[in-house]
Amino acid sequence: MSKVFIHATVTLDGFMADLGGGVDWMNGFPSAPEDEEIVGKIMQELGAVVGGANKTQTIDDGEVPYGAMVKVPVYLMTHSAHEPIEKDGVTYTFVVDDIAQAVGSAKQAAGNKWVSLLGGSVSRQCLELGLVDEIQLHVVPVLLGEGISLFTGLTKQIKLERVETLAYASETHLRYRVLA
Repeated sequence: MSKVFIHATVTLDGFMADLGGGVDWMNGFPSAPEDEEIVGKIMQELGAVVGGANKTQTIDDGEVPYGAMVKVPVYLMTHSAHEPIEKDGVTYTFVVDDIAQAVGSAKQAAGNKWVSLLGGSVSRQCLELGLVDEIQLHVVPVLLGEGISLFTGLTKQIKLERVETLAYASETHLRYRVLA
């Protein structure tokens, strides 16, 4: 059975991007081999991705979405129908307004591997619907002060159980099981 998890790098103050959606702040931190091993293990276990579509519902030249790095199916949430896009051996399927359907399709495609949820809106919707098994965060030592929050906007409390906490060169890796 596939595990559904939120996988994100965030700032110490909980932002996944700056106000403009940029993530340049993620670069330039020292890393240890253990940091790379953690991310590498996640990538090996990845079987599918669910995220949000960009405004133009395209995969732009030079763009390498998260699922494309490991050649897994990607399901993109959208408000209007769009034919799937095949690029570099990866199929991007657009799902209209039904996050549960997108997660179900991703789980089927992933088999025994993991389904990664990307983005704040997708992650919050799935948490509120009870579709998330785990949250895995990589916290980097920077404070943005303002930006796009991963969890702001949840409409109910979600209880978690800490599974693992690891810290190496700069990042702190947090893993939680979602209880309810």
